[in-house]
Amino acid sequence: MTIEEIQHEIVDEFSMFDDWMQRYEYIIELGKTLPIIDEKFKTEENIIKGCQSKVWVHGEEKDGKIIFTADSDAILTKGIIAVLIRVFSNQKPAAILNATTDFIDEIGLKEHLSPTRANGLISMIKQIKMYALAFEAKN
Repeated sequence: MTIEEIQHEIVDEFSMFDDWMQRYEYIIELGKTLPIIDEKFKTEENIIKGCQSKVWVHGEEKDGKIIFTADSDAILTKGIIAVLIRVFSNQKPAAILNATTDFIDEIGLKEHLSPTRANGLISMIKQIKMYALAFEAKN
């Protein structure tokens, strides 16, 4: 699936919920499906700066696509990074760099996060795009 198709799928999933408590619960459930980062990548270098919680993200290139893994010490943050990884993992670097993140506004996520969590979300997206930039530069 393309990034856009995955984003539309996520918007559709979130539209099924009537209120934000249900959406938070769903985000937490998504965190349980996160491809967990290998312990050896839980380093300072892989920590997302600007996050209230600890979030580690690692990307590896395989067959021209980036595979992301991650983890967090907070259940909500783990769900947020799980959503981002679902969108951006297994995609080509150029597709990641060119992708918009409008779906985040469409599901209302940023406006329902505390300011520090919203900053963390932006930092997670920046880190994912930095991986894409680095892998794109290698090719």
